[in-house]
Amino acid sequence: MLVEEAKGKQADGSNTPHYDLRQIDCDPNFWYPVAWSHKVRPGKTFAARYAGHPIALIRPEYGSVYALEDRCAHRQVPLSKGVVDDKGCVKCCYHGWAFDRAGKCVTVPYLNKEGVGRPVKSYPCREKSGLIFIFPGDPALADKVPVPDVAQVGNPEYKTRMFSPRLKCHYTFMHENLMDMNHQFLHRRQMGSITARFLGQDKGDDFLEARYSFARKGGNQPLAEALIFGKHHDYEDREQPVEEVVSIRTTYPYQTLQIHDKDGDLIMDLWTSYVPLGETQQVTQAFGLLSVKKPKWNFLLNLAWPALGIFTHRIFEEDREIVEMEQNAWRELGGDHNVEVFPVVKSLRALLARSGVPNKYAHPVETASKSEDAA
Repeated sequence: MLVEEAKGKQADGSNTPHYDLRQIDCDPNFWYPVAWSHKVRPGKTFAARYAGHPIALIRPEYGSVYALEDRCAHRQVPLSKGVVDDKGCVKCCYHGWAFDRAGKCVTVPYLNKEGVGRPVKSYPCREKSGLIFIFPGDPALADKVPVPDVAQVGNPEYKTRMFSPRLKCHYTFMHENLMDMNHQFLHRRQMGSITARFLGQDKGDDFLEARYSFARKGGNQPLAEALIFGKHHDYEDREQPVEEVVSIRTTYPYQTLQIHDKDGDLIMDLWTSYVPLGETQQVTQAFGLLSVKKPKWNFLLNLAWPALGIFTHRIFEEDREIVEMEQNAWRELGGDHNVEVFPVVKSLRALLARSGVPNKYAHPVETASKSEDAA
């Protein structure tokens, strides 16, 4: 009830309460990835989670994958420990109760009559771009909400890599980290001395986009960066011109980063979704796909691919350490003490606050700045 009332108050724009952003849950009425397609093999089950809810993914030998609550209705043991029969149903490993894709119990083998076993919850489930998505919210809304387009998966002009790190932090820290390109000092050991230059922003009810270019102030350009974006020269007597535009966009609840060259061509496309695992949503599973435009000589990108993987991994590990430090500070201080000064991040925090749902531990706070809503 608290969740529904709080969501309503935030939506109508009057007497809007402010909540600690780290107690704002993801809105469940969107499609969230919970597994890579290749992890769920034909005739097998797979255990996943969303916000404290155990999910069993089942792929029959023939037919599409489906998702059920990962608890047998009988003794609540995981259905993901069961087996898939030749009809595509999942049979509990304990007593062999069988459930179909709608969650209906179709067999209690030792009673041999219908209507005995209780059903389990089913989730709308879709497969796209190498990911398995579920719709954890109101099932009646699932067909009205589009499954997101993911980077350049399937586009032969791009080479794509996947990544799925787990982070010990609230999903909102990840949105803030990527949106705020002013933290390049953190990555000085990987990227040398570069400065982000803010070029502008666009925003709406459900999105925020910020654009940047970068100027190198010193240090050598990393090989992987040079092979993808071209050589950046040092201009001792003048500022480096805009050679690429980096656009970071949160279209709730997803986030993208695109890089266009000086001719406007898309040369890199990153898509990511931050999926909460636990009930308090302070542990996050990221699912991301990074697409890079193939150069005229494709073998150059293939040669650079391992170096690109190492480079992006090192950058991410620095970001991981920082956001987990932020989460630890939140716990130790008993709440969100961030003093934000960058207007873009203020706008992002307002977007995440009004789009998400205050959880059962949330209570209105007086410290939130109303300027974040107006930024």
